[in-house]
Amino acid sequence: MSAAWPLTGREEELRFIERALRRTEGPRGVVLAGAAGVGKTRLAREALAVAARRGATTRWVPATASARVLPLGAFTGVLNVTGQDQSRVVQRATSALVDGAGSAGVVVAVDDAHLLDDLSSLLVQQIVVRRAATVILTLRSGEPAPDAVTGLWKDGYLDRCEVQPLSEDETAELLEAVLGGPVDSATAARLSALARGSALYLRQLVESGVESTRLRQVGGVWRWEGPSLMSQSLSELVEDRMGNLSEPVREVVDVLAFGEPLPVSLLAGVTDPVAVEQAEARGLVSVDGDDGPLRARLAHPLYGEVRRMRTGPLRAARVCRRLAQALGEAGDNGGTDILRRAVLTLEADAAMGAEGQVDPELFTTAAQRALELCDAALAAKLADAAVRAGGGYGPHFLLVYALCLNDQGEDGEREAAALALGASTDEQRVQVAQLRAGNLFWKLGRPDQAESTLDAVDALAKTIGAGPELDALRAPISAELGRTADAIRAATDALASPSLSDNSVVLATWGLTLGLGVVGRVDEIGPVIERAAAAATRTAEGRLLLQPVKFYQINALRLGGYLDEAEDIACAERNDTWEVPGIGPPVTLFLVGHTALGRGKLRSARRWLREAFAGLGACNQRTWAVLSQLYLTQAVAMSGDAVAAERELSALDAVIREYRASNTLHVVQPEIILARAWVVAAQGAVSEAVVLAHEAADIARAAGQLAHEVFALHTAVCFGDRTVAQRLTELAAVVDGPRAPAAAAQADALAADDGHALLEVSDRLERMGDLLAAADAAAQATVAHTRHGLRGSANTAGARAHRLAKDSEDARTPALALAARPLPLTARQREIGTLVAQGLSNQQIADRLTMSVRTVEGHIYRAGTKLGFTNRAEFAALVRDEVPGD
Repeated sequence: MSAAWPLTGREEELRFIERALRRTEGPRGVVLAGAAGVGKTRLAREALAVAARRGATTRWVPATASARVLPLGAFTGVLNVTGQDQSRVVQRATSALVDGAGSAGVVVAVDDAHLLDDLSSLLVQQIVVRRAATVILTLRSGEPAPDAVTGLWKDGYLDRCEVQPLSEDETAELLEAVLGGPVDSATAARLSALARGSALYLRQLVESGVESTRLRQVGGVWRWEGPSLMSQSLSELVEDRMGNLSEPVREVVDVLAFGEPLPVSLLAGVTDPVAVEQAEARGLVSVDGDDGPLRARLAHPLYGEVRRMRTGPLRAARVCRRLAQALGEAGDNGGTDILRRAVLTLEADAAMGAEGQVDPELFTTAAQRALELCDAALAAKLADAAVRAGGGYGPHFLLVYALCLNDQGEDGEREAAALALGASTDEQRVQVAQLRAGNLFWKLGRPDQAESTLDAVDALAKTIGAGPELDALRAPISAELGRTADAIRAATDALASPSLSDNSVVLATWGLTLGLGVVGRVDEIGPVIERAAAAATRTAEGRLLLQPVKFYQINALRLGGYLDEAEDIACAERNDTWEVPGIGPPVTLFLVGHTALGRGKLRSARRWLREAFAGLGACNQRTWAVLSQLYLTQAVAMSGDAVAAERELSALDAVIREYRASNTLHVVQPEIILARAWVVAAQGAVSEAVVLAHEAADIARAAGQLAHEVFALHTAVCFGDRTVAQRLTELAAVVDGPRAPAAAAQADALAADDGHALLEVSDRLERMGDLLAAADAAAQATVAHTRHGLRGSANTAGARAHRLAKDSEDARTPALALAARPLPLTARQREIGTLVAQGLSNQQIADRLTMSVRTVEGHIYRAGTKLGFTNRAEFAALVRDEVPGD
C-alpha cells in the first residue's frame, strides 16, 4: 500500500483555486468550506505547494480550539508581534507576514479559520481587504465562524468553494491508486458508504483493514472480508465529531446502531421522545418520510460502528431484545421485519454468550426470507437456531438446503443423513433424496452417487406422483454431464406436469436452457425462461436457482451470436441483485464479465471476471469460481499476454482440481480446450492452437453440442484455418442465430483468399456485436489484399482492423499481429519465427510442432533467404512485433 495518498477527485476544486490565486483583480483568495475530514486541509496544502513552485512566499497558519484563548494564537508559530494597540499590532503583523515576498507575492493559508480568535480574525480580514497577500481559508461547514471571517466571502473579498465529499467512483479510484491494484466493487461501495466521502475516514478504514488483513488481495483483487473494523484513532475521531452524549441521547443512538432504520414512532416508544428530537437537532440522527411514515437512521454509518464497538454485552443484549420485542408488538411489516427480529434475537444471545428462548416458527420464516435475499450463510444460521429449538423437519430441511447453497457440502451431507433418518413420510423421503443428490453433484463432485441416490427413490417417487420432480433435477445434472439429449427429454417431461413445484420448474428450465443452448436451439429458450422467472418469485430460493438459468441463457445467446440481448440480460441482472447480500453481486459480476468477453471487450472482461472469481471464491461458490477463471483465462490470452495467459491457465487447472469440476462440468469441456488454444496462440504456436480448436469442435460434435462446435470452428477460422468452410456451412443450416452463417461466410472468404468478402464478414460480425471476431476478419482481409497487391484496399482493411482492436480494448490476436506487419513468410515460417522470439531452442520448437530439428532448421534457413537475416536473434527481432503480447 502506498504511504502517500494521491489527491484524487479534486480536479475541479484545484482549477477553482488556481483561478482564484492567479486573479489580479477582484477577490484575492478562496474559502474552502466543507464537512470534517472531506479534504479541505489537503487541498489548501496542495494549493500552497503550487504557489511556492510559482515563486510565492507561503505561510501556513493552523487555527485550533486551544489557541483560540490567546490573541493572535493561531499565528504563534508564524509571528512574534506584541503590543497594546490592536491597530498597530495588526499593522506590524501584516508587514511581518508579507516581508520577504517572493516573485509571485505572498500566499497565506489559514486552516480551520472558524477557530480563529478575534485578533487573528481581524488580521486575516485586513490582509484580504488591503490585498497585502493572497489568502486561502478552510472552515468547517455548519460551524459558527467569527464575523470578520464570514464577511470576507459574503462581501465578495474571497471566492467560496464548497468541497464536496468524494463520490463512490472517486472513492474507488482513490482506493485503487493507494492499494496499487483493482478493488472489488462491493468493497469500494462499502468503504464509500462508511466514509461518506471523507478522505480522512477512508484512510483510517483502509489502514486498519490492511493491518488486520480484513482488507487484502484475493486473486489479485482487493476485498474486505468480515465485519467492519474500527481502529482506536478512527473511533476517537468519530466520537469527537459526535460530541458528549447524555444518557437519553446515547440510548437513542444505541438503539439505531443495532436496529436502523426504524419508524420514528417505534424509536420514540423504546427511548425518550425528547431525546430523539435532541439527537436529530444535533445532527446525530436523520429522519426521512418521503415514501411513507417517518423513519429514523443515524446521520453517519460510523456512528453505529463506534457505538456497537463501545457497547458492553449486557447493554447490547438489552437493546437487541427490546428492539425485537418492539418489532413484534408493532406487527411484522412483511418478511424484512421478521428477519430483523430473528437477527436481533441472535445478536442478543451472542452478546450474552448463551441462548435465550427461541421461537422456531419465527426463525424458520426468517431463514426463508434470508434465502429469498440470496444470503445462504444467514439462512443456515437461522435455520440451525430453529432446529435446536425443536422446529422439526421443516427448518432442518432448510438448514441442509442453506448449507448446500453456501457450498458447505460436507456439512450438508452430514445433516442430510440425519434428516433422512427423521423423514416420516414418503414425500419427505423423496425430498431428502433430491436434496442429497443436488449436494452430491454440485457441491461434492460425486455425480455417480448423485444419480444413484435419485435412482434409489425413483419407484417411490412414481408411486406418490413425484416422478416429474425427479426428472426436473435429472435435467440439469444430465446437461452438465454433457448428455444434452437426455437433459432436454427429462426437462420437457417434467415441465409437462401441471403439478410441478415452483423449484422444480426452475430446475427443469436450468437443464432445458443449457441443453437447447449448446445444441443450437437458442430461439426456443425465451418462452421457457418466462415460466421459470415467474416460478422463482413464488419460492424462497427461487432467485438463487434462477442464476444458473440466466447464465446458460446468456451463454446460449453468446454462442448463437445474439450479443445485444445477452448484454441486456446481464445488465438487468446486475441492477436487480447488486445490493442483495450473499452471492448475488459476484455472480452478476461474472455474468457481466462473461458478456463483455463475448463482445470482445477484453479489458472490461478481465476486470469483472477477476473480481467475480475473488468474490465467488470467498463465498465458497465453487462452480461459479471455476467458470469465472475459465473465461478470465480466455480474456487474458486474447489480449496477447503470453506469460499472464500461462499463469491464468495454471490457475484454471488448479481450481478445476481443487473443486473436482472435471467430474461434473463436462458441458464446458470445449470451452476449457479453447482456453488452452488461446493460450498457445498467445505464445505464438498458432498451428497448435488450430489443432486444439478442432479438438474442442470434435468433442462438441460427439456430444451433439452443435453451437459449441460452431464456436470452436469459428475460433479455428480466426486463427487462420482454411479447412472448415464446408462443415460450418452444414452447421449454419441447423444452428440458430447469426453466428453460424457469419462463421461459414468467414471460412469461405478465407479459403478463397477474398479480401473484399472478409471485409464484408467483418462488418457483419461487428453488427452482431462480436468486435474481436470482426477485428480478426478485417485483419485477414488486410493480409489478403496485401498478398494480391491491392494497397489501397489493404490500407482500408488495416485501418478497420486497428480501430476494432482498439474497440476490443487492445486485443492482440494472431490475425491482428500478422496484419500489423505482414512479413513475406509462409504460415509455418512465421510460426517458427514467433517461437524463436519466445526463446525456444530448435529442439523445443521441433518437439512442440511435432517435426524434426532438421525441418525446423530448413524453415529458418528459407526464411533467412527471404528476409536477409543471418542468425536467430535477427530473425526474432524481425518477427517480434508479430508475437502477441511481446
